[in-house]
Amino acid sequence: MTAITTDAFTRSPSTRLRLTIRGRRTLATLAALPAVIALGIAVVSGGAALASRDEAAPAGQFSSVVVGAGDSLWSIAEDVAPAADPRDVVDAIVRLNALQGAEISAGQVLAVPGEYATP
Repeated sequence: MTAITTDAFTRSPSTRLRLTIRGRRTLATLAALPAVIALGIAVVSGGAALASRDEAAPAGQFSSVVVGAGDSLWSIAEDVAPAADPRDVVDAIVRLNALQGAEISAGQVLAVPGEYATP
């Protein structure tokens, strides 16, 4: 007769945690969810700041300039306000006209803020 030891029956089997591919995907999705939510909130709330143009001139306080051939925003800024810093004048013209960049074309009518317009 063989003796049966009680240790073989009392030991609990050691199991390792095994993640399936589906489990890994679920875990990765749950880990990335807060970042996706934060990015979504940033995009939605940040859009309002981009749509507003601050410090625009009130209506009626500007004059118009017609862009000539070879003119640039810098040359127009130097012509309309020779005593002012051209960088400030260019910035004011870009904001007032809601320009996306520095490209202008001949014949285009630009508004110049009243503070820089020559009498």
